[in-house]
Amino acid sequence: MPKADINKAGWEQSEFPILCETCLGPNPFIRMSKQEFGRSCGTCARPFTVFRWNPGSGARYKTTVICQTCAKVKNVCQTCLLDLEYGLPTQVRDTALAIQNEAPTSDINREYYAQNMENKMEDGNQSLMQVGTRATSAGKEMLKQLARTNPYYKRNRPHICSFFVKGECNRGDECPFRHEKPVENALSHQNIQDRYHGNNDPVARKIMASHSEAQGLKPPEDENITSLFLSSLPVSATELSIRTHVINSLPQIPSTQLRSIVHVAKSRCAFINFKDRDSAERAAEAWANGLDMDSERVYVKWGRSKGLSKSATPTAGPSAIPTPA
Repeated sequence: MPKADINKAGWEQSEFPILCETCLGPNPFIRMSKQEFGRSCGTCARPFTVFRWNPGSGARYKTTVICQTCAKVKNVCQTCLLDLEYGLPTQVRDTALAIQNEAPTSDINREYYAQNMENKMEDGNQSLMQVGTRATSAGKEMLKQLARTNPYYKRNRPHICSFFVKGECNRGDECPFRHEKPVENALSHQNIQDRYHGNNDPVARKIMASHSEAQGLKPPEDENITSLFLSSLPVSATELSIRTHVINSLPQIPSTQLRSIVHVAKSRCAFINFKDRDSAERAAEAWANGLDMDSERVYVKWGRSKGLSKSATPTAGPSAIPTPA
């Protein structure tokens, strides 16, 4: 929309926010304040219209933190930055659907990228997340199992009172904040950039790690094992086709982290060897429901050292030959 002031040409105006059911709250009648150009977007840094409201009794006031253009590009809520369809972090959704993150993270390009995306959305309502044709059956099955369909209003609770933590709060029951001791763990260190771009999101890693363990892909105790075993490969599979499918299904893992692929055509299986343990664990989380190749489901297991089948003590090492678990 063109602005009268040329300096505001890239700024965003809107009449209602893009929110999930949890952030709106259980009360169908809420009072919402609106402030045009109230703050800069947490991802593209462009000024946008800020909305602020109280989701319900006992909840804290919530506000929008990213602009609508960035929310439509990723199909996320403007407040919690979770996917609007599945209620999951973007890292979980993008990993399951093998979506490459194209949004720039540098200050120089992100505003230019947001303006280009805004121009592409002519109707102003449709998201640019066109994933229907790219999603595999294994990825859809994974999202179906992890999807959060019911609202989780506990997320709207007030923050912990910092004065109570220091033992200085004298408000008692009238204090609008929670009187609890904070728990220090990986989930305590979250930020907007990681949540939006799907990079090192601790919530996403916890969800995917729990799901992969439930599917029988718990990482082995031996940290030297960095191989995954693929079985039931298509008859037409070759080392090149396997490499192509592996790289395309793991867009968040650089192809340079793939050390080698050992294809055993006679047994219709293959070993995928990674350079480090972290890449192998991320691949196992992405393939928790299997890997689709040529319309066939390929099963995934952790590799183990050759000596493990003969002795109880694992002897895996950098030069060990992995065997299927």
